[in-house]
Amino acid sequence: MDLLKPSPANSSPLTPLGLLERAATVYGDCTSIIYNKTTYTWSQTNRRCLQLASSLKSMGIQRGDVVSVLSPNLPAMYELHFAVPMSGAILNAINTRLDARTFSVILHHSESKLIFCFWWKKINPKRGFCRSLVLEAISLFPSEVKPPVLILIMDDDVHPIATVGDFNLDLTYERLVSIGDPDFKWVRPNSEWDPMVLNCTSGTTSAPKGAVNLCPVYLWTLSMFHSNGWSFPWGMAAVGGINICLRKFDAASVHSLIHQHNVTHMCGAPIVLIMLANNPSKEPLPNPVKILTSGASPPSPVLFQIESLGFMVSHGYGLTETNGCVLSCAWKHEWNKFPATERAKLKARQGTRTIGTTKVDVLDPESGASVECDGSSVGEIVLRGASIFLGYFKDPVSTARSLKEDGWFYTGDLGVMHPDGYIEIKDRSKDVIISGGENISSVEVETVLYSHQAINEAAVVARPDEFWGETPCAFVSLKLGIVRPSENDIIEFCRSRLPHYMVPKTIVFQESLPKTSTGKIKKFELKNEAKKLGFRY
Repeated sequence: MDLLKPSPANSSPLTPLGLLERAATVYGDCTSIIYNKTTYTWSQTNRRCLQLASSLKSMGIQRGDVVSVLSPNLPAMYELHFAVPMSGAILNAINTRLDARTFSVILHHSESKLIFCFWWKKINPKRGFCRSLVLEAISLFPSEVKPPVLILIMDDDVHPIATVGDFNLDLTYERLVSIGDPDFKWVRPNSEWDPMVLNCTSGTTSAPKGAVNLCPVYLWTLSMFHSNGWSFPWGMAAVGGINICLRKFDAASVHSLIHQHNVTHMCGAPIVLIMLANNPSKEPLPNPVKILTSGASPPSPVLFQIESLGFMVSHGYGLTETNGCVLSCAWKHEWNKFPATERAKLKARQGTRTIGTTKVDVLDPESGASVECDGSSVGEIVLRGASIFLGYFKDPVSTARSLKEDGWFYTGDLGVMHPDGYIEIKDRSKDVIISGGENISSVEVETVLYSHQAINEAAVVARPDEFWGETPCAFVSLKLGIVRPSENDIIEFCRSRLPHYMVPKTIVFQESLPKTSTGKIKKFELKNEAKKLGFRY
């Protein structure tokens, strides 16, 4: 019998952009976005995205062009996650805390044709948020390279003026929305392999997303430029939820918005949990708030503390290269019977593969075989699935190093497989401390440090040691209003809870630890500081 061939009816590519089109039909009159005094419905959001996509097309943006954006979590930032790919272009959301040199490298490397920049008058009436950064970045371009077109995103408290420095206000975000065609036929992908976003990795263990319940009220405590907000811009359209935009994170604002809008869901790195736990609201939560967290394993004491305030924490795992959650610590009902401390330990694990992930394993670095499911044999976490990235842009060497011929994506994360099939990260391969031939997981030491009642933040890195090669060096910040422990106090605390070789030999007190814009501790900076301390004798 002749094999049947696919027809246009069953071979039309799926795309997250279709989720907005569906949301406008199913949830058209329901609220989509709230920011200060601004509110949109899903039908309005769909129309605004179509109008902006139409204007981009009219400006000459073609399929495959890169369009960059530098903005905090504003309605425009959310809309750009749909509007840019609707024009056929590729969205490049850039970290707002980068320096001009790095920003310039990204723009040049991506061959960006256009960049949307946030401008806020209150920051500096003469310079604004992005003017000096963008202009300095562009000034670093080679003379023969054409810079991207600049378009301003104005905050809602900015009054119309003729020009802002070198920017022409005929090219503002709202202007492009207003002149676009609301009936624009958006550019659909030729296949499901067509690129839609171009992201820059942060080089750390983070980037998850998770399932969202029907019609959630989602508070944007996670930056949308961070792996496209763990893919939640598209996920929220799928369920017709409400997006509460937050320009800048602080615990007081988060608590206020939770009460004001009855927030049901939010995301964030472990530092978000720590900040909320250390700055609890005086009023109880109006309803349980579900938080998806990832990054380094959330310390068990932090999980216990945040859940005692009424938050419900879910733990997942992913990377920029997976553009979403590939592992989740799927909760089992029988675990509710365990003591709180045991539940926190279970929840700190990264978990098992999500339904969208084809396969996951932990491979021995020497033999390449799967490690024993004993919770102690360490190997590298590897993944397979349709969500895995296509490769590193214009970097075939790094692509070949991560996407090997055996069909696995090698994450660079070290972990163990427990008897129940749940994976737990032990460390990044580059963060393992080798002391006297013993491998030390910095994550395990940090978990013990976080159980100390005086410690607010902790990070453990290697310090050169004349005898052992290297030994653990702990950088810590302390909670306010608590008696300050000495270096020896913390060392003795760890000695009573860890094998001798894992105990930090050096404790460095800092007011706060350096962090990325997504709240992850910058271990590479602390490694440099530890090296500057010199050899420990």
